[in-house]
Amino acid sequence: MIGLSLIDRYLLAETSKLFAAILLVLTAILGSLLFLRTLEEVNVGALGTDLVLRFLGLQLGRDLASLLPPAFFLAVLMGLARLARDSELIALQACGIGTPRLYRALLFLALPVALITAWAALVLKPQAAAGIQEIRWQQKGQAAQIAGLQAGRFYIAPGGGRVVYIGAIDRERALEDIFVLDRSGDQTRLIFSSGGRHRLDEEMGDHLVTLDQGWRFDGQAGSGAYLIGTFERYELRIKGSRQAARATSKPVTLPTAELIHSQGLADRVELEHRLAAPLSIIILVFVAIPLVDQSPRQRTTGRLLIAGLAYFSFFNLQRLAEHWLANGITPLWLTSLWYQPAVLAFVHLLLLPEHSWFAHLKRRLWRGPGLTITPSCPTARGEEGMEVVNRIRS
Repeated sequence: MIGLSLIDRYLLAETSKLFAAILLVLTAILGSLLFLRTLEEVNVGALGTDLVLRFLGLQLGRDLASLLPPAFFLAVLMGLARLARDSELIALQACGIGTPRLYRALLFLALPVALITAWAALVLKPQAAAGIQEIRWQQKGQAAQIAGLQAGRFYIAPGGGRVVYIGAIDRERALEDIFVLDRSGDQTRLIFSSGGRHRLDEEMGDHLVTLDQGWRFDGQAGSGAYLIGTFERYELRIKGSRQAARATSKPVTLPTAELIHSQGLADRVELEHRLAAPLSIIILVFVAIPLVDQSPRQRTTGRLLIAGLAYFSFFNLQRLAEHWLANGITPLWLTSLWYQPAVLAFVHLLLLPEHSWFAHLKRRLWRGPGLTITPSCPTARGEEGMEVVNRIRS
């Protein structure tokens, strides 16, 4: 294992402090915006006051993976810019510590940050998104209202296979005047009952409706062959919030293991979106270091513009690449991660004329392989010029 030298620890300490400060500021800004939106939902009655802190925490956990890459990129840029401004990079280069050592030192920090980002994107984000979706489902009705069990209204199950009507519901959850039309099986079933009870299955989130002393009609619509009977007790299970939420779950709420085994295009786009966050940490190290001028005497305006262009291009191209893959514009083999090496190559191409070896190669190509330059004597002034040359030589 490669040990950390004093210079490596110094670079890591400077970058880590900036990274923590920037991440704290970005989290505070994002938290403030999310808190205002949460208060708006509470104001309109879409969210209970007792769920504000939990809802806010889930939103921050969902967006944590999106905050880490830009915070790390800015920390590396600002840290190296400070070292260059104080001539510390020049001093390190004079001591034989060049750009390769900068890459090595910053990769020591980038690897653990990438692992934390991977955990936030692959584990924390889907759990937080699922928690947010469950809260929203619960807030749509609270208990019976989630399943549509409201007095004087019809509840239609997904697919239209079952219709339930309840005439009245008292505070004890006792039901009156119950009508059920069940077409989920081979036969159509009509159920009437003057009373019943309701309870909630806490484990599955289902609503169990128990009908007492009713009538049941089984048969096919349009035919006279109906089976008529009575019952003492009839139990009806209505799919509740958790199963309904699971049935309509978005890819962002699915666990990563389920996305890996899925063949759906939307699931693949979501999986690559989660993988893009930890991979971008490593890529941004190789993007940020060349964008910093090691000499404080050089003008930094051009590189600052390139840094801003690389920053906005990197995160905007991510959305564009995912949109193209989801709509079939780009092939599957290209994936939606092509923008990361593309931005890296683009930055290095823009900075290519500033490399010393490139300038040396350009001079060699311009002069030609066999052409040498010899000093010429000034002849424009005739003998006076020759006298000046002779005086210089003497």
